Amino acid sequence: MKYMKLGSKPDVFQTEGNNIRFVATELATDIVIIVGEVKFYLHKFPLLSKSSRLQTLVASTNEESNDEIDISDIPGGPAAFEICAKFCYGMIVTLNAYNVLAARCAAEYLEMFETIDKGNLIYKIDVFLSSSIFRTWKDSIIVLQTTKSLLPWSENLKVINHCVDSIATKASIDPSEVEWSYTYNRRKLPSENGLDSHWNGVRKQQMVPRDWWVEDLCDLEMCLYKKVIMAIKAKGRISSEVIGEALRAYAHRRLFSSLENAVSNGLDCTRHSAALETIISLLPSEEGSVPCSFLLKLLRASCLLGSDEACRDNLTKRIGAKLDEASVSDLLIPANSDEAAMYNVDMISAMLEEFMAQQREDDDGAKLQEDDDQEAMDGDDDNLNNISSSSKLAVAKLVDGYLAEIAKDPNLPLSKFIALAEMVPLATRPVHDGLYRAIDIYLKEHPGLTKGEKKRLCGLMDCKKLSPEASMHAVQNERLPLRVVVQVLFFEQVRSAAAAAATGDMPPAAARSLLPREQDGNSYGSSRSTATEDDQWAPPPTTTTSSGAAVDATSFRSMSLANNKNGGGGDRNGVVSGGGDQAACKKPPSSASAKGGGGGLMPKKILSKLWSGKASSGENSSSDTSESPGEETRSTPSRNTRHSVS
Repeated sequence: MKYMKLGSKPDVFQTEGNNIRFVATELATDIVIIVGEVKFYLHKFPLLSKSSRLQTLVASTNEESNDEIDISDIPGGPAAFEICAKFCYGMIVTLNAYNVLAARCAAEYLEMFETIDKGNLIYKIDVFLSSSIFRTWKDSIIVLQTTKSLLPWSENLKVINHCVDSIATKASIDPSEVEWSYTYNRRKLPSENGLDSHWNGVRKQQMVPRDWWVEDLCDLEMCLYKKVIMAIKAKGRISSEVIGEALRAYAHRRLFSSLENAVSNGLDCTRHSAALETIISLLPSEEGSVPCSFLLKLLRASCLLGSDEACRDNLTKRIGAKLDEASVSDLLIPANSDEAAMYNVDMISAMLEEFMAQQREDDDGAKLQEDDDQEAMDGDDDNLNNISSSSKLAVAKLVDGYLAEIAKDPNLPLSKFIALAEMVPLATRPVHDGLYRAIDIYLKEHPGLTKGEKKRLCGLMDCKKLSPEASMHAVQNERLPLRVVVQVLFFEQVRSAAAAAATGDMPPAAARSLLPREQDGNSYGSSRSTATEDDQWAPPPTTTTSSGAAVDATSFRSMSLANNKNGGGGDRNGVVSGGGDQAACKKPPSSASAKGGGGGLMPKKILSKLWSGKASSGENSSSDTSESPGEETRSTPSRNTRHSVS
């Protein structure tokens, strides 16, 4: 820190109590200066020789025969006046970044100009400011911090402008030219400290990061911080990414660290609201300048503070454009206090809609460009399409993870869950494991759903897109409607047969025979293509074996489990993990194999029996009556043997 000493005489100012200041000399004092609650007993001659204002005031008091002068409105108060008074006496005074501005404003108030005395206080302070303070990084910041309490004097003297310009200029230089100290609290690499593993005793020059100035500016009040950031942006030398990092650091220091505590305790949040609005107004408009997680934190803060709709809409649109960068935890924005639900699902839906709109615009633009110059743009179009596709896949996985979290809310309406799930295009969900996990959690947390509601919910899922692990879990899931389990078993059987045919273990004709036969022109497909009547979601009718034993829905599931157990097809304790579409279900010890009797989740005979039993409205099938007693015995375990997601 820079400092300047003025005067050469010893300091003989003394204090009596808290409100009396006097000069310890043999000469009696002849003037009393009142500054607030403090009285200064001084001498006229040294003061009047330096201050034009005191000359005028003393002249007016002489006419009234009064030796007291009240200057309580002097900027800087008693401390600043004492500096000016000591200068008038020629006593030693030390000026630094903390007190120089107060002394400068007080000298301006007292009119200590060069016309009164050469080398007066105003001149000396101005030289110190221009030659030392404004050339020093941290001193400029300290002086700028002191300007707020000295308004409007600091503004009229243009000290604020000088400080802001000095700070902005230093922040905008090449980092390699930074030679002063700065605050940067992060773990530095050994190479950045000049002490790498191959250090040979010669200390290397430390590497200065591009955002070296960010943390020091966090000490500024919001109004001053805004001036500095606007000046830095006006110079145009700092990238938008660094500006965004500066705003993020300031928000964490001044906003996020105390916001939730202030809101929960009912404290005044006016300062937080002003900080939020200022930060949002300073956000760079360039793409990629601000991380999506930071924007989501700002949106969460705006919800807590009850900011206006325009502010929220602005953030929602910006987040929607880069939704693929978000994480599930970032999206868990609390709902308004007047809502029963835990999370603000409508806001996430708006973000998703914005993302899809942006993707449609990008796709349309790529098609137009391809039409204009097909040959020249082939490679670039492929790259653009790959980026767009990866973004959509990431958002689909993100939405499935978000659905799994909000499904735990017992007050979440089914309509909102379904509406959000349907906003994701089918093509962006190559695997439905994550969606299945979310559906299962919703079924668990909402046990009172009707058959029709379960039908709508499970209709979101395409059974063909479940992994073998997820299919195994679904077969054992107590909460799923039976018709969904039928479809899962069927498609797993088809998949196993196709795998066996591909490896040569099963003739292609035999594999084709496992495909469902069309009945009344309709074929069985995914849960999206099933019949729409509620009775189709009821348990399938019973059928009988050659021994006369009834095979109902419960024994059907049990037979499939027994078959998997004997043939190596399942884990009765499989659970769905929280990893989204990839490895969404814990893999059983021995998954379905294309070889041997355990090639699928269900034998073809059992599957055919169920289809024919459903189609004939409960009539017995005479084509499949060759099950052995051992198979019947294995088909009797209780339905409760299946396990679900916990």
